[in-house]
Amino acid sequence: MNRKTFLKQSLIAGMGFAASREAAFGRSAERVGTQLSARISDVETFVHPKALFVKITTSDGVSGWGEGDHDNTHIIAQIIQQLAKPILLGQDPFESEYLWHEILYQNEDLGLSGALSGALAGIDNALWDLKGKLTQLPVYKLLGGAKIDKVKVYGSFGVGSGKKRISPAKAAAIAAGFVEKGYDTVKLRMQIRVLDRNPDPDPTLKFAEAVRAAIGDQVTLFVDFNNGYTSGAAIPLIRALHEKYNVVLVEEPVHYKDYQGLQKCVAVSPVKIAAGEHDFNRWDYRQLITEGQADVLNLDAIKAGGISELKKIAALAQAFDREIMCHNARPTLATAASLHFIASTFNPARVQEYAGTRPELGLDPYFENGLEFSDGYLYVPQRPGIGLIPNERMMKKIAYTG
Repeated sequence: MNRKTFLKQSLIAGMGFAASREAAFGRSAERVGTQLSARISDVETFVHPKALFVKITTSDGVSGWGEGDHDNTHIIAQIIQQLAKPILLGQDPFESEYLWHEILYQNEDLGLSGALSGALAGIDNALWDLKGKLTQLPVYKLLGGAKIDKVKVYGSFGVGSGKKRISPAKAAAIAAGFVEKGYDTVKLRMQIRVLDRNPDPDPTLKFAEAVRAAIGDQVTLFVDFNNGYTSGAAIPLIRALHEKYNVVLVEEPVHYKDYQGLQKCVAVSPVKIAAGEHDFNRWDYRQLITEGQADVLNLDAIKAGGISELKKIAALAQAFDREIMCHNARPTLATAASLHFIASTFNPARVQEYAGTRPELGLDPYFENGLEFSDGYLYVPQRPGIGLIPNERMMKKIAYTG
């Protein structure tokens, strides 16, 4: 083939490729354009003993899924169905900022924190999933994106309380299991709670000793007091944990609304102090930062109003040079939402919480796919939306009917 013939054929082939690409792009753009004009046609909730899910469907049949607060799920479901759904129907899903505040302030007498923010979280997360599917983009790209495709996570587990409390030996075995899977950081959750504050005898040092012996000296160890102490009792315990077992972070040492007590702990602690899983919006976190002075903030994607509110709190935290470490013990949509949030946030901590797949919760049958984990990292989902595919046949079995 001579050069003239080659160039002629190449030009013809190139024109054909360009025409087919333009046609394909045109069809794709037309499809997306049609979807961008969709309106919300239905809002459904699904109540599992250990979770609450929200499905928002548009007039063209595209649906987004989100997870809300897993505590008091029937109350959360009622808030969504009776108070939020009438506001959402017929609305543009891309106007989620307006809708979030409309639901909040039309129902503010319920309180800006707690159940209302747990319901808003499920709605907001579902809207982000929906917007991702309508635009054919993963949520983290809609949020601004980041140059990461995986998030380092730490293994997190609780020891229970009362008669359900496991032994230090059992805790040590669980911690060692996380290390075997590639985690280089483990968090021991003491689950003492306010109702058993300042326990006597105090089990925390015994558990920390057993866990440290099991995981070795090279693995980072966190301890969560779960609001179990007054500041006077917490401060010497924090010091002892650091000196004896090289604990480098303590979470929620005092009652979650005892900002003065928290500040006392932060002021003298040799380790970082984390808090925030019981704070539900930007106003709570403003108080936590300015009064409690926590070093690390534990944002929860299914309690603190959803991804939209988490982004605002993260910006507030950045202004005060605080790190973000998501509170997350739920393995499905909550974890996926947290990954997209972290992947689009400037000030995340080195590791984020992940309690593993937690088969004991019984959530696996409700999803057709899972999140990718390898060697201590979770990979940010790349599918449009949040990235998980609910098993709708199973979900129908737990549909909330009021």
